[in-house]
Amino acid sequence: MVKVAGTFGRSGVHDYILLRASAVILLAYILYIVGFIAFNDVNYLVWRSFFSSLCTQVFSLFALLSMLVHAWIGLWQILTDYIKCTRLRGTLQFLLTSVAFIYVFSGFVILWGI
Repeated sequence: MVKVAGTFGRSGVHDYILLRASAVILLAYILYIVGFIAFNDVNYLVWRSFFSSLCTQVFSLFALLSMLVHAWIGLWQILTDYIKCTRLRGTLQFLLTSVAFIYVFSGFVILWGI
């Protein structure tokens, strides 16, 4: 049996469930943000107080981590389907996944003010 380095031993069903769960979390987060904007007169002070609440910070962190999971699996699937050169695929996967990790780390620093 051949193990693929990008999957870390996961099965297709596991990836399917992770993708769907992360998509649901991202959809809920988008609806949460859009609902806040739709029902409030948003200015800087309101926006800052909204994002300083613990509930919003934790939900934003879950959304960031869901984006990372979704991007990781999606990139692996797309790159293995369309990029046949192993070296190019590995390089692209490393670069794009690194960008996703930097995005999550930056979001974490912004959210929690570290």
